[in-house]
Amino acid sequence: MREYSPDLTPQWKRARAVPEVAADPGLVVEVAGTDFCGAVVACEAGTVTLEDRFGKRRVFPLEPRGFLLEGVVVTLTRPARGPAAPARTASGSVAVPGARARVARAGRIYVEGRHDAELVERVWGDDLRIEGVVVEYLEGIDDLPAVVADFAPAADARLGVLVDHLVPGSKESRIAASVTSPHVLIVGHPYVDVWQAVKPSALGIAAWPVIPPGQDWKTGVCRALGWPENTGAAWQHILSRVTSYKDLEPTLLGAVEHLIDHVTS
Repeated sequence: MREYSPDLTPQWKRARAVPEVAADPGLVVEVAGTDFCGAVVACEAGTVTLEDRFGKRRVFPLEPRGFLLEGVVVTLTRPARGPAAPARTASGSVAVPGARARVARAGRIYVEGRHDAELVERVWGDDLRIEGVVVEYLEGIDDLPAVVADFAPAADARLGVLVDHLVPGSKESRIAASVTSPHVLIVGHPYVDVWQAVKPSALGIAAWPVIPPGQDWKTGVCRALGWPENTGAAWQHILSRVTSYKDLEPTLLGAVEHLIDHVTS
């Protein structure tokens, strides 16, 4: 028969039980012993990924007493698996597994340049294929009135145009105003270039640099950020950091969604 052996450890030295909290997405915690505070974005077996307010992500082990929730020490646990959420496209739409691309509509969406087209494809590509919407780029909008006339928009062949720097008094706004067809919708964003429609947090920078007038904007951005002055490579880096609509500014999101609605209605 085993003899009873009491725990002689002083009460003040015994580890106190701490609350266990499920690491649900969006839960904001502080990592014990550090100054890192962030929201849960993923939780795998044995680790949790946190994202701070600057968009920086770090992975931490799910150790006992490893986190603080509103100043209280807690142990994070892996959330219980619930019903699987429907898969989403990069634009946030519900994905349609196995869906085939629709035959292209007569309507089109025109954007100013290749970078605009690549960004739209990256976020809305799945949706556009299902809807049968083709996106083409114009290499600028100086000849937009002639392009529209050549396209000959109609009720069953609507045209949508996305314009950079569409602000009152700009050259772009004057050109857009000269197109009066009821079957054409021209919308835009206020940024000098579509690069700026990517949130700085997605790139790990505080803000897009201000480039003085008279300088090539993209080259100036590369210089200000310490990147090689290769705008093509810079754009590929920027594009690679865009994984969903959450990485884009709301102004661009609203404009593109409006265009898709216009050409598919």
